[in-house]
Amino acid sequence: MLQKLSIRNYALIDSLDIEFDRGLNIITGETGAGKSIILGALSLILGQRAESKYFFNQDKKCVIEGNFVLADENLKEIFEEYDLDFERESILRREISIDGKSRAFINDSPVNLTTLKQIGEKLIDIHSQHATQEINDASFQLLIVDALSSHNTLLGDYRSGFRMLRQERTRLKTLISDADEARSKQDYEQFLYNELEQARLKTGEQEELEVELEKLTHAETIKRALLTTAGLITESEPSGLQMLKEAQLQLQGVERFDPTINTLYERLKSCIIEIKDIADEVSVIEENTLHSAERLETINQRLDLFYSLQQKHRVSSNDELLALQHQLEQNLNQLLSSDENIEKLQKEIEALKTTLTKQANQLTQNRKKAIKLVEEETSKTLQNVGMASARLVLEQKPLDELGKDGLDEITLLFTANAGQRPAPVNKVASGGELSRLMLAIKALLAKHTSLPTIIFDEIDTGISGETALKVGEVISALGENMQVISITHLPQIAAKGESHYFVHKNESGGKTTTGIRKLKQEERVAVIAEMLSGRNPGASAIENAKELLS
Repeated sequence: MLQKLSIRNYALIDSLDIEFDRGLNIITGETGAGKSIILGALSLILGQRAESKYFFNQDKKCVIEGNFVLADENLKEIFEEYDLDFERESILRREISIDGKSRAFINDSPVNLTTLKQIGEKLIDIHSQHATQEINDASFQLLIVDALSSHNTLLGDYRSGFRMLRQERTRLKTLISDADEARSKQDYEQFLYNELEQARLKTGEQEELEVELEKLTHAETIKRALLTTAGLITESEPSGLQMLKEAQLQLQGVERFDPTINTLYERLKSCIIEIKDIADEVSVIEENTLHSAERLETINQRLDLFYSLQQKHRVSSNDELLALQHQLEQNLNQLLSSDENIEKLQKEIEALKTTLTKQANQLTQNRKKAIKLVEEETSKTLQNVGMASARLVLEQKPLDELGKDGLDEITLLFTANAGQRPAPVNKVASGGELSRLMLAIKALLAKHTSLPTIIFDEIDTGISGETALKVGEVISALGENMQVISITHLPQIAAKGESHYFVHKNESGGKTTTGIRKLKQEERVAVIAEMLSGRNPGASAIENAKELLS
């Protein structure tokens, strides 16, 4: 229930706090006093568009805050859906700055207007005399029937399955599209893959061949340098090795006279051994260095293949070519398995459709039974509010394919007069008739569902006398099970309230402001008497007011 509404700097309101009670809350006031302003402010915390030009003071921001006591545990679900903490005492707040920018909060957590609207609609249901749009909405008409069908679990399962069906259909569409696109590239990708596979690429092969190519290209120069080196070390007269050996003998002859010479002798001995090894290795390399035109041609052809493939695919190494080859192989394998995946998904979709069709048929049967109850209950309420010949007809038609709520299309038809054929509400119902019809529907829904706080905004237009009294009784009955706030100009309805609030204007300092106060019992008598006969009511009006209140 809406426990408290705080309004700061909105229209004719500078600062206003209203605390509402359980049951039926009545709001009355003079024409133009600001009843609609309060409703407009409330609509801001329900996600409606805001304009800074309606500020009371253009130099300050506007703040609207609603304190709610949430007794319905089912509301936890929508709070969790938007990742918000569910608290039994929750606050919805809207702030509009002087430049028109808006911020919204739920329990001090910032939210966007869509979230504020979605949650706000679960807390407050505003019903005005301009309800044609809602009553002609197909979803609302179906809601009326579903409320009395006692199949919430089944309907929830169906909706969940239908969402999955749409997701799977989207996935199937994507798979088919991807497969078609891959198939259009298949021949070309197969050609590229075959070309790379035939090249038999190996990691590091290019680097090895480039080193070998360098060696073969300069084989003669290398061989000549190696022969010269070997000759200088071992074959020239005297050779480098012979000269070192002679030096070794000279040191050997005098090492006994000077211990330091022995160290030099040993070092020279090691050098001779190392140089002999170098000479042997140089000879081996020289013998193995051969100029092979055939091998040179083979290497050049192989490297030309590498360079050509790299240029073609705009890469710079064989490793990148191997990665491309692997990707092409994956693409081709994926194409081979895509048909299997598509066929498997198609079977899953058909199985899901079969399950959903069974559920939808059960929903249809449940609704068929509920329709009769809806028609009977609303007819009784319509009779109670002075529409003895009124008749509500709910037409159930099958859809061509599964929809988000099953296989049913519900059309609401109405007639207020005997002998008149039922037709769509917006074509046959007057303003007063429409208000009473919606009241009958809301009364029915309140019996079978957990409606939020409901606000009736002057739905009593076009009625008076005994009919107004009956409407007041229906609204009062609603207040026994839920919080009802009714803005009315009829004394018969105002008298039914458990709490009565009076909206008034104040003029001070050349400014007009709107205020509201909760009436005491004696004040209610005076206000209702004025509603009956105008200002300065006589004794009979006062007695009549007391009688209505009793």
